[in-house]
Amino acid sequence: MEQQGAPGTGNQSSATPIEVSTLVRALEASWDHLTAFRGDIRAGNPAFGQCYPTSRVVQWFYPDYEIAKGEVWTGASLEEHYWNVRRVHGEDEFLDLSWQQFPTGSTIRSFSLLDRHALGDSVRAKDRCALLLGRVLFYLSKHPENTPA
Repeated sequence: MEQQGAPGTGNQSSATPIEVSTLVRALEASWDHLTAFRGDIRAGNPAFGQCYPTSRVVQWFYPDYEIAKGEVWTGASLEEHYWNVRRVHGEDEFLDLSWQQFPTGSTIRSFSLLDRHALGDSVRAKDRCALLLGRVLFYLSKHPENTPA
């Protein structure tokens, strides 16, 4: 999945930005074991294992966001997590569309921003990201009422 469009999908999203709520619906409709880390899914927690491909799809639709890799303390364990961050007036603004996978009270312990030009993705990670993007684009094409005119 290239920053300026995944193979077969053309250029990055249209000039009219998509609403975050619309992207959330498309992502939630598109997640499954094939897009989850190691194929691991949890009943009642559809966001579980979806953070990395989700952060890549968010960056595709919102290219001013970078991908953050960090540690989240859940109260029971320290978990690796990915989400999106951009600087606005000198402050970090987070956009995390898979945070709901963590229990209430979870906190970010640390994070760093990844270099979008040197992600070093495995073939499996690239495939998961491309699959999720393709599904999201398909969902949006079938639900035009959810996309800007």
